Amino acid sequence: MKILMVMTSHGELGDTGEKTGIWLEEFAAPYYAMKDAGHEVVLASPKGGQPPIDPRSEGDDSETEATRRFRNDPEAQAAFDTTRVLADIDVSQYDGVFYPGGHGPLWDLVDDSDSKTIIESALANNTPVALVCHAPAVLKNVVSEAGEPIAKGRKLTGFTNSEEEAVNLTDIVPFLLEDVLRQQGGNFSRSDDFTPHVVTDGLLVTGQNPSSSAPTAEALLRVLTENKEPA
Repeated sequence: MKILMVMTSHGELGDTGEKTGIWLEEFAAPYYAMKDAGHEVVLASPKGGQPPIDPRSEGDDSETEATRRFRNDPEAQAAFDTTRVLADIDVSQYDGVFYPGGHGPLWDLVDDSDSKTIIESALANNTPVALVCHAPAVLKNVVSEAGEPIAKGRKLTGFTNSEEEAVNLTDIVPFLLEDVLRQQGGNFSRSDDFTPHVVTDGLLVTGQNPSSSAPTAEALLRVLTENKEPA
């Protein structure tokens, strides 16, 4: 199957002068989960080219087996450096969609009309969408076919208020993901800070934090398999 991975192009952490972007584990772990399962993964971002990487996700304390594998994988690095422009994507050509997090999406993908169209079109056409960590924030402006917030009445999760507080960015981010999804009528659940938690609600799969990255991808693959099984 063919899976679209949508990543941020935003690299500035508000007005702090610090850098942000994609959280590397949230790209690498799902990328290999999907590739190792035999699927084609196509990478895209609003500006195309190489997405910015949050420097904190490249430190020794954030390193994982998947990030080490990426660092030694020229083919994956080449794909990462040459993401397609999101506006050029026809989501009908894909079997599934995956959004890694990092703080970057809070500033660009949340308000990106192409991203909004991709998610709305995918869900309306029985194509599953998975988002992990900060990426569920991208659902903020997505609406259902009835014109209501896509989060309304759905079970979901994402980076929690307490996790944002733990990384000292509560006053830096443009909004708190958990607050917005709850305000929109989402049935938001969580586990302990920085422990894996994944929620599947029909075609929508969400994961809480970086440690949920691989499990979120695995949940997406299960939904994809179920989608392809004959009735």
